[in-house]
Amino acid sequence: MAPGGRLVGKIDTGRVTPYANRMHTIRDKQKLLARVRRMRGQVEAIERALESEAGCEQVLHLIAGVRGALAGLMAEVVEDHVRTHLVDPEKHPGALNAEATEQLLDVVRTYLK
Repeated sequence: MAPGGRLVGKIDTGRVTPYANRMHTIRDKQKLLARVRRMRGQVEAIERALESEAGCEQVLHLIAGVRGALAGLMAEVVEDHVRTHLVDPEKHPGALNAEATEQLLDVVRTYLK
């Protein structure tokens, strides 16, 4: 417990986070870690390709795959962040309408491709 009787989360982010309202990165930890582990495999494939002196076309395709996977991870975390921390209808009804939320997320997804 923090001073004043407030609950604090396990991670010290400088903000008070009750345990019941865990961050989406903690809630979705296993799914996110699985994506990161797949990316690690892709990066290792780049390393193997370079070590075996593979052609530049093959290396470029491998790099593009990692870039796409990283952009997908970023898009997922950003989208969950917006939905969890910026547009929580239970805490802030009407704070941001659903159409505006989807428009913002569409722009973010397009940017991260």
